[in-house]
Amino acid sequence: MADLHRVRDALRASMTAWATLDLRGDQARVALAPDLDVLAPQLDLLDPAWSLTWACDSVSPPVVRARLTVHGVVREGLAAAHSLPDAKRAALADLARTYGVRPTSDPVWVEYDPEDGANTTELETDTPAPTEAPERPLPPEPPRDPQMEKARRHIEDLLEQLKVAGRGGEAARILMRGYGETLEESRAIYKELHAILRG
Repeated sequence: MADLHRVRDALRASMTAWATLDLRGDQARVALAPDLDVLAPQLDLLDPAWSLTWACDSVSPPVVRARLTVHGVVREGLAAAHSLPDAKRAALADLARTYGVRPTSDPVWVEYDPEDGANTTELETDTPAPTEAPERPLPPEPPRDPQMEKARRHIEDLLEQLKVAGRGGEAARILMRGYGETLEESRAIYKELHAILRG
C-alpha cells in the first residue's frame, strides 16, 4: 500500500502541464495534467519496470486511453481533447484521479493562438503548487467480479463495432464517465452504446 501512496505523490508532484480540451475561436479550455517528463523519473525510482501504454480509441475527436502499471497494479484513464497529445495528457490526468489526485483548479478558458497554442503563462503563476495532503489510505482494489469483467468485455466489443461503423466519437462521449461501477450501470452504458449502433 505504501507504493500506491508514493505513486500518488509522484502524480501529484507532476501536475504541471496543461491539456487543451476544447477550442472556440481564439479561446481554449485547458485543464491541469501530469507532465510525463516530471513523472517518469519519479516512477523509475519506485519501480524500474513500470509501464505506461496508450490506446487511441478515436482519432476524431481524439480520445485516448492511458494505462499505468506500477508494481503490478494497473490503473486506466480515458479522455477526449483537442488533439492527440492533449488527449494523452488529459487521459493521464483522468488516471491520476484513480489514485486520488485531483487538479488544483477546474478547467479554465484562456486565449488561444493557432501558432503558439493555449496561453497558460498566467495560469502557471497563479495556480498554487499542489500541497501535501495528509496521508489518506487509498481505497482497496475491489475484488474482480467475473460478471463485471464480462460486461466490460461486451462493452469493449461493442466499442470496436462502433469504431468500424464510424461512431467511435459518439461512444467515447458516453464512456467518458467509465464503464460503470455496478453491473446495472454497465448494462445501462451497454444499452446506450447499442442504441448508437442501431442508429
